[in-house]
Amino acid sequence: TMDTAEFMKRTALFSGLTDDELSSVLSTAKQRAFPAGTMIISEGHEGGRGFYVMLSGSAEVRKGEKTLAHFGPGDYFGEMALLLEDTPRTASVVAVEDVTALVITQWDLKALLANHPDVGLRMMGELAKRLRDTDQALKD
Repeated sequence: TMDTAEFMKRTALFSGLTDDELSSVLSTAKQRAFPAGTMIISEGHEGGRGFYVMLSGSAEVRKGEKTLAHFGPGDYFGEMALLLEDTPRTASVVAVEDVTALVITQWDLKALLANHPDVGLRMMGELAKRLRDTDQALKD
């Protein structure tokens, strides 16, 4: 099996990090399993300031009855709550198949972004794209 660091290097977000940088991110991250049907993040919920990187499985982003997006290995979510303090979750993320995800805390992510502005820029680009897609999905 491919180890987590190798996998992370292949994701768009972390591809620019050196092995040392990656291992420092991974040393603080927790790996968690979410069985199919589990609510990983629930809309309107304050707690659980985690940033999630999917290692395996698939998940859906839902707002009410609407499915806004699908996530698979290499995708990430939960960054809004980290970037905006005390923001309730804007949507729910539900495991469609069994999901294994890496959870990075707010503090660790902030440290990473402080040291690697390029990761932050990549995140912003992805966020902008998602906002546009979500906007489109809600209009349809």
